[in-house]
Order: sequence, then structure tokens, then C-alpha cells
Amino acid sequence: MNLENPSRENMVYMLNELQKKLTMANTSVMNPDAFELNVYEDMYDLFEMVMRKERFSINEMEAIVSELGSLRKK
Repeated sequence: MNLENPSRENMVYMLNELQKKLTMANTSVMNPDAFELNVYEDMYDLFEMVMRKERFSINEMEAIVSELGSLRKK
């Protein structure tokens, strides 16, 4: 799977992987229908950063969730 190519399938994959990695209780923030393809590049950058790290502080988790929230449809 080439995640550098924007597609709905890739967006769903990244959101599922982020959800697993972050072990989030509130999964509604990760609903693929809440994201447009025009934020794909930002989502991909966030995905790459999260996948590189092993652990996250509470502040980092809050920042990640905040960033995801800013990428959602308005």
C-alpha cells in the first residue's frame, strides 16, 4: 500500500492504524467520514510522526487529538 497517494482507502487505513497505536477510548474522533481528502497530506504527516514514536506523553496525546480535530470537516 502506497500511502503517499491520496485516497479514501488510504485515509481509512491511516485512521485505523492511528487508533490502534494511540489506543484511544473515544474513537468518534477517528471516524473516516469526518475527514475530507483535501487534508490528506496533513493526515499523512501526522500519521508518519505518530508511527515513528513508541510512547506519548499526555501533552503529546492532547496535541495529536487536537490536530485530528482541526483536520475534521467543519
